[in-house]
Amino acid sequence: MEKQATTRFPIHDVISRRWSPRAFADESISVESLGSLMEAARWSASCFNEQPWRFIVARREDAEAFSTLANCLVPFNRGWAEKASLLVLCVAAKTFARNGKANAHGEYDLGLAVGGLSAQATAMGLAVHQMAGFDPEKARETYAIPEDFTPKAMMAIGYPGNPEELDEGLKEQETAPRDRKPLEEVVFRGSWGEAHSWG
Repeated sequence: MEKQATTRFPIHDVISRRWSPRAFADESISVESLGSLMEAARWSASCFNEQPWRFIVARREDAEAFSTLANCLVPFNRGWAEKASLLVLCVAAKTFARNGKANAHGEYDLGLAVGGLSAQATAMGLAVHQMAGFDPEKARETYAIPEDFTPKAMMAIGYPGNPEELDEGLKEQETAPRDRKPLEEVVFRGSWGEAHSWG
Protein backbone atom coordinates (compact mmCIF):
# COMPACT_ATOMS: atom_id res chain seq x y z
CA MET A 1 0.00 0.00 0.00
CA GLU A 2 1.43 3.38 -1.05
CA LYS A 3 0.64 6.63 0.81
CA GLN A 4 2.47 9.36 -1.06
CA ALA A 5 2.77 12.68 0.76
CA THR A 6 1.05 15.72 -0.74
CA THR A 7 3.64 18.49 -0.53
CA ARG A 8 3.65 22.21 -1.20
CA PHE A 9 7.23 22.08 -2.52
CA PRO A 10 9.00 19.15 -4.22
CA ILE A 11 10.86 16.68 -2.00
CA HIS A 12 12.77 13.48 -2.69
CA ASP A 13 10.62 10.48 -3.53
CA VAL A 14 12.11 8.46 -0.66
CA ILE A 15 10.86 11.09 1.80
CA SER A 16 7.42 11.49 0.23
CA ARG A 17 6.83 7.69 0.25
CA ARG A 18 7.97 7.12 3.84
CA TRP A 19 5.15 6.35 6.25
CA SER A 20 4.51 4.15 9.29
CA PRO A 21 2.21 1.20 8.59
CA ARG A 22 1.10 -1.40 11.10
CA ALA A 23 0.29 -4.07 8.50
CA PHE A 24 3.31 -6.14 7.53
CA ALA A 25 3.72 -8.91 4.97
CA ASP A 26 4.92 -12.37 5.98
CA GLU A 27 8.28 -11.89 4.28
CA SER A 28 11.80 -12.15 5.65
CA ILE A 29 14.40 -9.41 5.73
CA SER A 30 17.78 -10.84 4.74
CA VAL A 31 20.89 -10.38 6.85
CA GLU A 32 22.31 -8.29 3.98
CA SER A 33 19.27 -5.98 4.02
CA LEU A 34 19.55 -5.64 7.79
CA GLY A 35 23.17 -4.72 7.26
CA SER A 36 22.21 -1.99 4.79
CA LEU A 37 19.74 -0.51 7.29
CA MET A 38 22.35 -0.47 10.03
CA GLU A 39 24.96 1.05 7.71
CA ALA A 40 22.53 3.89 6.92
CA ALA A 41 22.18 4.54 10.65
CA ARG A 42 25.92 4.18 11.26
CA TRP A 43 26.82 6.90 8.76
CA SER A 44 24.54 9.52 10.28
CA ALA A 45 25.90 12.80 11.63
CA SER A 46 26.43 13.20 15.38
CA CYS A 47 27.81 15.73 17.86
CA PHE A 48 31.62 15.39 17.94
CA ASN A 49 31.12 12.25 15.80
CA GLU A 50 30.35 10.40 19.05
CA GLN A 51 27.85 8.07 17.34
CA PRO A 52 25.86 7.66 20.58
CA TRP A 53 23.32 5.26 19.08
CA ARG A 54 23.12 1.55 19.85
CA PHE A 55 20.62 -0.94 18.41
CA ILE A 56 19.45 -4.34 19.62
CA VAL A 57 17.93 -6.25 16.71
CA ALA A 58 15.84 -9.41 16.44
CA ARG A 59 14.78 -11.08 13.18
CA ARG A 60 11.55 -13.09 13.28
CA GLU A 61 13.50 -16.16 12.09
CA ASP A 62 15.23 -16.14 15.48
CA ALA A 63 12.04 -16.91 17.38
CA GLU A 64 13.51 -16.75 20.88
CA ALA A 65 15.30 -13.44 20.36
CA PHE A 66 12.26 -11.98 18.61
CA SER A 67 9.90 -13.01 21.42
CA THR A 68 12.28 -11.60 24.04
CA LEU A 69 12.36 -8.21 22.35
CA ALA A 70 8.62 -8.26 21.62
CA ASN A 71 8.04 -8.82 25.35
CA CYS A 72 9.37 -5.29 25.95
CA LEU A 73 6.46 -3.79 23.97
CA VAL A 74 3.18 -2.67 25.54
CA PRO A 75 0.41 -5.16 24.68
CA PHE A 76 -1.27 -2.88 22.11
CA ASN A 77 1.91 -2.54 20.06
CA ARG A 78 2.89 -6.16 20.50
CA GLY A 79 -0.42 -7.19 18.96
CA TRP A 80 0.50 -5.87 15.52
CA ALA A 81 4.30 -5.46 15.70
CA GLU A 82 4.91 -9.19 16.13
CA LYS A 83 3.92 -9.59 12.47
CA ALA A 84 6.88 -7.45 11.35
CA SER A 85 10.04 -9.13 10.07
CA LEU A 86 12.35 -7.27 12.40
CA LEU A 87 12.18 -5.58 15.80
CA VAL A 88 14.77 -3.05 16.89
CA LEU A 89 15.42 -1.43 20.25
CA CYS A 90 16.98 2.04 19.91
CA VAL A 91 19.32 3.20 22.68
CA ALA A 92 21.15 6.51 23.20
CA ALA A 93 24.27 7.28 25.23
CA LYS A 94 23.80 9.79 28.05
CA THR A 95 27.47 10.79 28.23
CA PHE A 96 30.31 11.57 25.84
CA ALA A 97 32.84 8.75 25.53
CA ARG A 98 35.55 11.39 25.04
CA ASN A 99 35.26 12.97 28.48
CA GLY A 100 32.42 11.39 30.45
CA LYS A 101 30.41 14.62 30.46
CA ALA A 102 26.65 14.67 29.86
CA ASN A 103 25.71 14.45 26.19
CA ALA A 104 22.61 16.60 25.80
CA HIS A 105 22.51 15.72 22.09
CA GLY A 106 22.65 11.92 22.28
CA GLU A 107 18.92 11.41 21.80
CA TYR A 108 18.85 13.98 18.99
CA ASP A 109 21.67 12.10 17.26
CA LEU A 110 19.87 8.78 17.73
CA GLY A 111 16.86 10.36 15.98
CA LEU A 112 19.08 11.41 13.08
CA ALA A 113 20.41 7.86 12.77
CA VAL A 114 16.90 6.41 12.79
CA GLY A 115 15.90 8.98 10.15
CA GLY A 116 18.69 7.74 7.90
CA LEU A 117 17.69 4.15 8.55
CA SER A 118 14.06 4.98 7.72
CA ALA A 119 15.02 6.61 4.41
CA GLN A 120 17.18 3.59 3.51
CA ALA A 121 14.30 1.26 4.40
CA THR A 122 11.90 3.17 2.14
CA ALA A 123 14.42 3.04 -0.72
CA MET A 124 14.56 -0.76 -0.25
CA GLY A 125 10.77 -1.19 -0.30
CA LEU A 126 10.62 -1.69 3.48
CA ALA A 127 8.54 0.17 6.06
CA VAL A 128 9.50 1.32 9.55
CA HIS A 129 7.06 2.00 12.38
CA GLN A 130 8.66 3.67 15.41
CA MET A 131 7.15 3.08 18.82
CA ALA A 132 7.30 4.89 22.15
CA GLY A 133 5.00 2.21 23.59
CA PHE A 134 7.48 -0.12 25.28
CA ASP A 135 8.84 -0.67 28.80
CA PRO A 136 12.30 0.96 29.00
CA GLU A 137 13.12 -0.54 32.39
CA LYS A 138 12.16 -4.03 31.24
CA ALA A 139 14.38 -3.52 28.20
CA ARG A 140 17.24 -2.32 30.42
CA GLU A 141 16.92 -5.35 32.68
CA THR A 142 16.43 -7.85 29.84
CA TYR A 143 19.51 -6.72 27.94
CA ALA A 144 21.68 -5.49 30.84
CA ILE A 145 21.83 -2.01 29.33
CA PRO A 146 24.30 0.18 31.28
CA GLU A 147 22.98 3.13 33.29
CA ASP A 148 24.71 5.65 31.04
CA PHE A 149 22.53 4.57 28.10
CA THR A 150 18.81 5.28 27.64
CA PRO A 151 16.44 2.82 25.92
CA LYS A 152 14.50 5.38 23.88
CA ALA A 153 12.23 3.70 21.33
CA MET A 154 11.50 0.53 19.43
CA MET A 155 10.92 -0.05 15.72
CA ALA A 156 9.00 -2.64 13.75
CA ILE A 157 10.42 -3.12 10.26
CA GLY A 158 9.16 -5.18 7.36
CA TYR A 159 7.58 -5.21 3.94
CA PRO A 160 4.20 -3.44 3.87
CA GLY A 161 1.25 -5.81 4.21
CA ASN A 162 -2.48 -5.88 3.66
CA PRO A 163 -4.46 -3.44 5.86
CA GLU A 164 -7.47 -5.76 5.59
CA GLU A 165 -5.68 -8.12 7.98
CA LEU A 166 -5.76 -5.55 10.78
CA ASP A 167 -8.65 -5.15 13.21
CA GLU A 168 -11.21 -2.47 12.34
CA GLY A 169 -9.73 0.32 14.46
CA LEU A 170 -6.22 -0.15 13.13
CA LYS A 171 -7.44 -0.64 9.57
CA GLU A 172 -9.16 2.74 9.71
CA GLN A 173 -5.92 4.41 10.84
CA GLU A 174 -3.92 2.53 8.24
CA THR A 175 -6.05 3.65 5.31
CA ALA A 176 -6.61 7.25 6.46
CA PRO A 177 -4.93 9.97 4.38
CA ARG A 178 -1.55 11.21 5.56
CA ASP A 179 -1.58 14.73 6.96
CA ARG A 180 0.87 17.31 8.29
CA LYS A 181 0.63 20.76 9.83
CA PRO A 182 1.09 23.54 7.27
CA LEU A 183 4.54 25.10 6.98
CA GLU A 184 3.18 28.34 8.46
CA GLU A 185 2.68 26.54 11.79
CA VAL A 186 6.18 25.12 12.04
CA VAL A 187 8.57 27.47 10.19
CA PHE A 188 9.07 30.91 11.76
CA ARG A 189 11.09 34.02 10.96
CA GLY A 190 11.88 37.10 13.03
CA SER A 191 10.19 35.93 16.23
CA TRP A 192 8.46 32.90 17.64
CA GLY A 193 5.12 32.26 15.93
CA GLU A 194 5.79 34.66 13.07
CA ALA A 195 5.21 32.51 10.00
CA HIS A 196 7.88 32.51 7.34
CA SER A 197 6.61 34.06 4.11
CA TRP A 198 6.67 31.73 1.09
CA GLY A 199 5.28 34.31 -1.34
